[in-house]
Amino acid sequence: KRTTVYIQDDCLKHRYIRTKDSLRVIERPERLRAVKIGLSAAIARAEEALSISNTATEVVAKRKDAGERDPSLETDVLAVTLERMQIGPTQEVVTPELQSLVSLTRTNATVDLLNHPAVKYVHGDIDGDVYLENLIAWARDSPDNIAKKGIEIPPEIPPVDGYLCPTSIDAIQGAIGAVCEAIDTVLATGTYSSSDSSGDHCERAFVAIRPPGHHCGEDTPGGFCFVNNVVIGTAHAHLKHGIKRVVILDIDLHHGNGTQSLIWQINEETYRQTLEHAYSKGDASPGLQVYYGSLHDILSFPCEDGKPDLVQAASTSIHGAHGQHIENIHLQRYESNEHFWSVIYPKYLNLIHRARDFLDSTGGPGDDILFFVSCGFDAGEHEYSYMSRHNHRVPTSFYHRFTRDACAMADQYARGRLVSVLEGGYSDKTLIGGAMAHLCGLVDLEKGEGDWVNEEWWNVENLIKLEEATKARKGPRSSQVSTLDDWVHRTSEILATLEPYPSSSKGPRSYRVPPSSRTLRGKKNGDDR
Repeated sequence: KRTTVYIQDDCLKHRYIRTKDSLRVIERPERLRAVKIGLSAAIARAEEALSISNTATEVVAKRKDAGERDPSLETDVLAVTLERMQIGPTQEVVTPELQSLVSLTRTNATVDLLNHPAVKYVHGDIDGDVYLENLIAWARDSPDNIAKKGIEIPPEIPPVDGYLCPTSIDAIQGAIGAVCEAIDTVLATGTYSSSDSSGDHCERAFVAIRPPGHHCGEDTPGGFCFVNNVVIGTAHAHLKHGIKRVVILDIDLHHGNGTQSLIWQINEETYRQTLEHAYSKGDASPGLQVYYGSLHDILSFPCEDGKPDLVQAASTSIHGAHGQHIENIHLQRYESNEHFWSVIYPKYLNLIHRARDFLDSTGGPGDDILFFVSCGFDAGEHEYSYMSRHNHRVPTSFYHRFTRDACAMADQYARGRLVSVLEGGYSDKTLIGGAMAHLCGLVDLEKGEGDWVNEEWWNVENLIKLEEATKARKGPRSSQVSTLDDWVHRTSEILATLEPYPSSSKGPRSYRVPPSSRTLRGKKNGDDR
């Protein structure tokens, strides 16, 4: 199976402008750089696992042979990489041997919030697109409202839950566009052979976007979310491609209350139609049915205050009755890695087992099925302590193994078609390690007996190496660059090709490269989101 990673630079345009002090802002553009470092490292490790000899290692060898640092070899990594690859609109950074398995695409895809069918399906209103029109106005008028009232969002939205600026709509529309492009590519796959690396096909996709979406309901933004990216993707797959059954696996630290409420409405309408058709003549095409499974901390947002409706929703388990298919599992503390994998993880796999029950009860495997992962990394062991205050965490390797298990079920039921969409995750280490482990789980690179992945790749020592090697610097790099491991050098080179374009000169619509660059610095105090 082939995997494509989608990057959308417009997602960097969603910024905090309320004050100049952004240190307390948790959901920031810099998150995407940490994700891209992890994705770059996964590609570098995959190349290493295949024992690929590439130009990147030749550059490293030249640097080492130079001894005293030669300025000609220490020019900007991006310039070196671009020159080496002679990058054009359709060329890959990924080495040829790996291109049949993984591709990294920078996309300019976007949508019009007020005219996109899937967006209107999820966030529209019978009486007009009231919420969407309000959202656009809030962003457009944000500087004026900050100047007049000190805040740009309406009073019903807690100020710590979100912020807007005039270009936030570009980020939101770009995020949706990237998700829809990934879905279009995944669902178009089927006419290509798995060995063909020349097409744009893929069975699996990871969409690295922001702002996140799973807390947003029909017209209720919250938890940094203003539209629901995954549910919009679900609607897009249904309306454009005829998908009838969708599985959503949500592994964020926080319950996706917005996603669950929207899925409930979709299933409720389908169930109503099913009952009506049961008493009418003729056959009717089944409507959209969705399974939603969430693994989360019941003590964290949105349940941290113990509000009965939110806690009950985040604890719901219903399978078939009233047309609903929902499973919620609460994160537990673990004492050791052995305890986690032998005792705790099998319980978490019930998310996947219940999804299997849903698919079996609605017709079994078929071409009408698509899998989503609402992929938050904030339950990871390296997340900020103030974000995960109750120590309900998972080891980083969870993001590799759970992804493997989800892909295995997608292979069995949906011809492997799976789209993963970034949700939460805020510290450098949790984003780097989580993204690295997740992509390693998506890439179908089996070598002989067992898995090709070494879970030590994302241990603390290696994460520190990545952080140090990929820090944004002004001027030439330290001479210590020649002492770094080859895979770290390769990670830096892949990362450099995904630096955002200057705003004055955007690149081609589908520019295939591996992850981008932006600095994520540590936060001080924060909120549990």
